[in-house]
Formats: sequence, C-alpha cells, structure tokens
Amino acid sequence: MLKLFRVLPAFGLGLTLLLTACDPSQVYEKNVDFDNYTWSVRQKPAFTFDIADTTQRYDVYFNIRNASAYGYYNLYLKHTLTDPANKQVSQLLHQMILMDPQTGEPRGKGTGDIYDHQFLALRNQQFHQIGTYKIVLEQYMRQAQLPGLMAVGVRVSKAKAATP
Repeated sequence: MLKLFRVLPAFGLGLTLLLTACDPSQVYEKNVDFDNYTWSVRQKPAFTFDIADTTQRYDVYFNIRNASAYGYYNLYLKHTLTDPANKQVSQLLHQMILMDPQTGEPRGKGTGDIYDHQFLALRNQQFHQIGTYKIVLEQYMRQAQLPGLMAVGVRVSKAKAATP
C-alpha cells in the first residue's frame, strides 16, 4: 500500500504533463521533486527555457505540489529571472495561498492528500532577446526545512491576446 502512495504522485505528474503537451500555447513546463517531500532553503531549483519570438508576450506560472501535512496556509517564494547574457531581468517575492486561511481547506486540485497549484507569477512578460532564459526559485519562509512540499515547477506559455 505504501508503494502505491509513492507511485501515485508520479502518475499524476505524468498525466498532467501528457495533458498539457496538447496545449499549443505552452512553450515550456518542468517540475522538480523534492527528496523526502521537504523543500530545504538550500535547494534553489533552476529552470531554463528558450525564447524564439521577442514580439510575443508570455505568462509565467509557478507549479506547487504539496501534501495536506504542509504546516502553513501559504508559501513565500522568491524568483530570479536572468536573460541569455546572464543579466537579471526581474526578482520578486511572491506569496501563494495554498489553503484557505480561515477554514484550512486546501486550494488547488487534489487527489487524496496531495494538491497541485498553478499560480500566475508574471503576466504578459516580454523577453527582449532571443535565447535561453533562466529562472531560479527559492523558498522564502522562516523555516529552513519545509516538510510537505513535494515539488515545484515553472510553466511558460504564450499570453492570450487581450480581447477588446
């Protein structure tokens, strides 16, 4: 039974990737799993993606997977985005609400006690150079180890055109 619970998150992630592979607006998506379902302050996952069209605007999302055992209703996460010349484009601190602060009910999509969230972090981002960009994510909570956080990821997709 315990083995089944270890396989289910991988199956869910695989299914998610399969379903998003059909999305023509998606440019990039990758998730990184944490050992022992704990995000250490020393772990700073880095994601690299290529931009070929500088006239297009993009939306950048952060993916978070947590277990219901995660001890907080929110997550502070800092991103650092660098361009192909390794020059910093942006650095922001984001607060993501994973559970309702009053009821404790989990937000996001879930199966059992595992919940997936996708937060729009950078809306209508314009990349001024063609090439490979890098985004580094850091957990920015007051605790060095965050048990219950299973994975983090980045999704980049073409922004939808504004409707008049």
